[in-house]
Amino acid sequence: MEMSIRLLAIELYRAQQNVARIAAQIEALPVSSSAGTRSALFEELRQAEAEFKLLRKMLDDKKNSSFPAHPPGSPRSR
Repeated sequence: MEMSIRLLAIELYRAQQNVARIAAQIEALPVSSSAGTRSALFEELRQAEAEFKLLRKMLDDKKNSSFPAHPPGSPRSR
């Protein structure tokens, strides 16, 4: 499914917020929390960061393919 730049930007923002939310949860964990809880949150953060990076790349690629490197009428296109 091909997404528009606007929809990709919205999804990227949501992914960024999710990464920030999980990071805040990790920071707020009490020192006494179990290793399993800590490990699960770090895995969730890893997956959220991977999704964010993928969406960022998709948006960058979409922007680069949507705009010509040298618009018509620019000095380099002559």
